[in-house]
Amino acid sequence: MLDIKLIREQPELVKDALKKRQIDSVIIDDIVQLDEERRALILDVEGKKAERNSVSKEIGRMQDKTEREAKIASMRELGDQINSLDEQLKQIESRLFERLAGIPNIPDSDVPVGVDDKDNVVIRTIGEKKHFDFEPKPHWELGPELGILDFEAGVKLAGTRFYVLEGAGARLQRALIFWMLDLHIRQGYKEFYPPWMVREEIMFASGQLPKFAENLYHDYQEDFWWVPTAEVPLTGIMMGEVLDEAELPLNLTAYTACFRREKMSAGRDVRGMKRGHQFDKVEMYKYCTPETANEELDNMVADACATCEALGLTYRVLLQSTGDLSFGSHKTYDIEVWAPGCQEWLEVSSISNIGQFQARRANIKYRPADGSAPQFVNTLNGSGLGMPRTMIAVMENYQQEDGSILIPEVLKPLMGGIEVIQKE
Repeated sequence: MLDIKLIREQPELVKDALKKRQIDSVIIDDIVQLDEERRALILDVEGKKAERNSVSKEIGRMQDKTEREAKIASMRELGDQINSLDEQLKQIESRLFERLAGIPNIPDSDVPVGVDDKDNVVIRTIGEKKHFDFEPKPHWELGPELGILDFEAGVKLAGTRFYVLEGAGARLQRALIFWMLDLHIRQGYKEFYPPWMVREEIMFASGQLPKFAENLYHDYQEDFWWVPTAEVPLTGIMMGEVLDEAELPLNLTAYTACFRREKMSAGRDVRGMKRGHQFDKVEMYKYCTPETANEELDNMVADACATCEALGLTYRVLLQSTGDLSFGSHKTYDIEVWAPGCQEWLEVSSISNIGQFQARRANIKYRPADGSAPQFVNTLNGSGLGMPRTMIAVMENYQQEDGSILIPEVLKPLMGGIEVIQKE
């Protein structure tokens, strides 16, 4: 959430930021007006309450009964006015909060202006696309032929956009998740295993509500929300806390299944298991000071890149344009890996500096070492990495001419002796 002081003092800056995001900025004028009405009402209410307190003391000293009763009657009338103003103030604050909650974060100054992901800028590409002496197959052919990926079973169990991994396929995905968690621990992250369902206020704190309500799964009976990413509970775990600057940065990692009500459309992007309503992801998350946020963003990008490199995958790093930034992002880098069977780059991580946007919603602060007043922390998040696209890249890059799949060296210790997945 943006600071109302920023909108009040620099409305044109915020309007310009929204325009860069391809969003109508007229709501800023509405917010400024509501804020002015709110402050005027507060002054009016506080003035009347001060008058009531002063007269109440005066009434207690009055000796004349008639005069005292007249004052009491006038104070009842004043009390009714105060109650009416309090109700007006409550309604205006509610409307103001609702509008503030719908304003996205301001893009960093070096984020390229664009309309959508086509305007993202490739920063660097690492590695060469693998050359095959045969026509590489896409995972939607490889997996079923090897008996490790069953789309029909997924549809039978849950409907379209679901699938079942079997045998060595299930083990390969588990190995990837376990290995990535261990790697991030070596990189200095502390592992968490959070709930996969959270309360509504946690969803709001992380920036998922109210913006993405239609894309979330919700148990209305118990008011639980299924997490769309581990970023949600890793934000909520510090909600309302005040940290010491000496504790920062805090580096967290967690594995969760993720649940999103994707708005699917027929086409290349949804074929196979690239996009579904349920998927697995290992998350990286940081709490830091605003002054160190850019450095920590670079560190997180490096940690995700190290994951791709250790798996032997060709990848590239892109800087998202303003038109592709997520709701809460101040600046985001995407990491995409090359999938030779699909013949496309697949996003396996988006690494974002969120600024104080989530911390303000979640009321997470830190005490500066100089003893000054607590300030909001800075939060960052990124996939390290996300499934199933990392799984797809491994399957397609390590495939052999006979249809088998070699196991990457770093995963072999977790595969129980399996070094190659082949048709039984």
